[in-house]
Amino acid sequence: MEPAIPEYITVHLGAPDDASARNIRVPFTDYIKNVASSEIYPDWPESAIRANIYAQISYALNRIYTEWYRSRGYDFDITNTTQFDQKYTENGEVFDKISGIVDQIFDNYVVRQGSVEPLFAQFCDGVTTMCPGLSQWGTVSLAEQGYTPYQILQHYYGDNINIQKAPVVFATLPSYPGRPLKLGDRQEDVRVIQIQLNRIAQNYPAITTGLQEDGFFDTETRDAVTKFQEVFNIAPSGEVDETTWYTIKRIYTGVKGLGDLFGEGLTLEEVSRIFERALGPGDSGNRVRVIQYYLGVIGFFDENIPQISITGVYDRETQNAVRQFQEQNGIAVDGIIGRDTWNAIVARYNEILSSLPEQYKPYRGEIFPGRNLAEGMTGEDVRMLQELINKAAAKYPSIPVLAVDGIFGPATDAAVRFIQQNNGYDADGIVGPLTWNTIVLLGR
Repeated sequence: MEPAIPEYITVHLGAPDDASARNIRVPFTDYIKNVASSEIYPDWPESAIRANIYAQISYALNRIYTEWYRSRGYDFDITNTTQFDQKYTENGEVFDKISGIVDQIFDNYVVRQGSVEPLFAQFCDGVTTMCPGLSQWGTVSLAEQGYTPYQILQHYYGDNINIQKAPVVFATLPSYPGRPLKLGDRQEDVRVIQIQLNRIAQNYPAITTGLQEDGFFDTETRDAVTKFQEVFNIAPSGEVDETTWYTIKRIYTGVKGLGDLFGEGLTLEEVSRIFERALGPGDSGNRVRVIQYYLGVIGFFDENIPQISITGVYDRETQNAVRQFQEQNGIAVDGIIGRDTWNAIVARYNEILSSLPEQYKPYRGEIFPGRNLAEGMTGEDVRMLQELINKAAAKYPSIPVLAVDGIFGPATDAAVRFIQQNNGYDADGIVGPLTWNTIVLLGR
């Protein structure tokens, strides 16, 4: 994801391991005003003040963006001690001049050219402590020589920096997707893990590299996750739970140097998305059809959720069903498929699969099994898929007949791709709810 300015930041009032210290949640702009008023002086030249505030904003955003502390098991974004971070004084005085400047530039941060993440803009006072980054008192002499804020920052951080403007968000979610990622999942969070594991493997060769960064949790991704867990002493489940997610993120941040002044950095390509962050009115396509399929099954077994058609268009009918589902499940009612709504829909769908009424159990095979299937996977749901393909083949002789062995091998892959190609889907060999439903309909 690309950086954004959070509405709030959680500050730990002590060293990271000081369990007796409190956490406080303060507006981000108030935090920066406090830090700047605690570390620099309002009678400094304005160029020096601005350069310092840019550095302080970037430093804080880097801690938030990399989840530096949260990936280490803490429940805060930053500490208030200069031994680790920047000085924050609870209920401290804020100077008017500094407050006004922060209000003007709080949504700007320093970035290394070619990178996306906020620069870890290391700084020190330059008198009692020295460091590789910005010297706070040194900015004063540079400003007095006529340096602009940008030139001051270049003096300390190099010529290859930019001042970047970020959007302001009203809520920052933890990066963990909210439920474990496992074999058969297909979403942006899987692609994030694949990208990170590929990079980590360059430093830790025992971990499988060369994963397809396509967002599909296939057997190769599972094996790489398992190996990662073994290397870093996590129970090897092959699933990415919260502990595994944040350990991957912590190691990735380390090998990329995202928390260092001169790190490798993140490119725009590495943080670009191939799946939508959220779905809502006006959207269309197969992602919408998937939502409609899930809600259609849920609505069949739950009279409180209205039945909808699979049209591929996020129309009013779909929005109303989403809103009804959100209201029934205690989710903020906005008619948008965000992370919480999607996770709740998947959980409800899987709950229905595991507790089908007796009269519907003979038709269990006609309902998508809740995980995407592809070559290399095995199990009862693969066996059901092969039986469904054979039913379709009985009506359409061009579809190959398969051995029903529960192993998704090359023959099953070829049959799936053939069906996809002849029914308007990308022939990727991955059986999601739409391909599954198409095979069911062909066999009826």
